[in-house]
Amino acid sequence: MAHGSKHFDVLAPQSKFYHGPFGRICPDLPAWSPPVPEKDVDDYLFKIANDLMVEEPGVLPGDIANDPGLIQDLEDKFSSKIPAGYTYFGQFIDHDITFDPASSLMRQNDPNGLRNFRTPRLDLDNIYGSGPDDQPYLYDQNDKAKMAIGSIAGHPDLPDLPRFGSRALIGDMRNDENSMVSQLQLAFLLAHNTLVDRARNVFPQADDKEVFETARKSLRWLYQHIVWNDFMPLIVVDEVYECALSLEKTCDGRQRWTCGLDDIYKWKHQPFMPVEFSVAAYRFGHSMVRNSYQTNNPVRGFGNFAAIFDNSGNPDPDDLRGFRPMKPENSIQWDWFLPMQSSGGPFPQMARKIDTKLSNALAFLFEGALGDPLNVLAFRNLKRGLAFGLPSGTSIAKKYCLKPIALKPEEPDALWYYILREAQGNGGNTMGRVGSAIVCATFAGLLKGDPNSWINMEPCWVPEDDPLLKPDEDNVDDKSWTLASIIRLAGLKADGIGFA
Repeated sequence: MAHGSKHFDVLAPQSKFYHGPFGRICPDLPAWSPPVPEKDVDDYLFKIANDLMVEEPGVLPGDIANDPGLIQDLEDKFSSKIPAGYTYFGQFIDHDITFDPASSLMRQNDPNGLRNFRTPRLDLDNIYGSGPDDQPYLYDQNDKAKMAIGSIAGHPDLPDLPRFGSRALIGDMRNDENSMVSQLQLAFLLAHNTLVDRARNVFPQADDKEVFETARKSLRWLYQHIVWNDFMPLIVVDEVYECALSLEKTCDGRQRWTCGLDDIYKWKHQPFMPVEFSVAAYRFGHSMVRNSYQTNNPVRGFGNFAAIFDNSGNPDPDDLRGFRPMKPENSIQWDWFLPMQSSGGPFPQMARKIDTKLSNALAFLFEGALGDPLNVLAFRNLKRGLAFGLPSGTSIAKKYCLKPIALKPEEPDALWYYILREAQGNGGNTMGRVGSAIVCATFAGLLKGDPNSWINMEPCWVPEDDPLLKPDEDNVDDKSWTLASIIRLAGLKADGIGFA
């Protein structure tokens, strides 16, 4: 879900024997090449991005946000069955498992190689950083077991990320990129603090370090559970998901988790991040981004929309961009983004379908001056896939013995586009078979490869067994424990803003 930037000169290792932080799951397949001379490649990709990959060509995102009729038309045409909050949970997960500053908004560059600066594990290091000893500014100075929390200027009852000026002091600054992922980061910080209080009640003799580690373990395992059991079934084909990771009995009656797609993704000593996943398959989420959102009531108010990004000329647009202090009107009312007990009427808002159309807002980003092709996310994704030498979608489908989809002559066989086009043919509510296989195999492999994950440490663990989690309270919205459980743990209002 990462956006990437204008640095495309970094190559991932091609050798099938390479087992570093980044690698390939299809090193034997040739790179896809556009059917035009090299000098015309950028124009070709830009034309695809503009002609084939925009919801409403020629319309500014702010104009859509102020046009109720057009909003409804786009809603009817492009809405999926996936609640909008999961778009940004997907982005949050991406920032937990992969971070390449050469291809991010961080503006650093390492032209001699590709290194994943984020551990390829679902371990919440985007929340905890390197811990309270190494990054004390992430933690509450009055209680080192807790995360630091800020508030919205002039509104001490409305929480925000801790900030130094406009800069958020968090484990991964990308989680302040927009209001939704920023407030999701906040929810995880607050959830940790709730678990610290519970740990002190359950284990009164524990010191601060023991309390911190106990709370972190509970939150990590709940997060892993939500990723695999809540998020993944929403976005992938059921048959692929059920095959990818299963708890099976051994011959002596024990139980263990096994990966059923390890012919696609496997590692030798430690997991690596496949570029087919990070540069193509997992960027399916870009197509789920809506042009605009209702954020809360009563500050912004029911029926009022804000564009997620609006770089169309206004120097201070009313949009949901991040990297600035939170405003009350942009604070997130979670029952408008996730299915919760108080959701009703048009809520939760739904994500866009997983298809080849991206919202107009994603053609007006901040990578260059107004009109720069790098402001068009679809162009950047296509260009990055080409720079990384990714194979065609058709070639991967054939490698997996799947029937390739039929592309029109004007459609590219670039892997990212192919995965979106495959999902579109699948109805847009989940990815197709190629995308599902890559994503399921990677997540299953990451969980299996993390020695501290619940599937390795306590294979039969379920949230109900955790001493710090409270059934019928934390999972009041869904007994199966969903992303809404994080909001409940955080103590945030579901049907408004601020604390419950």
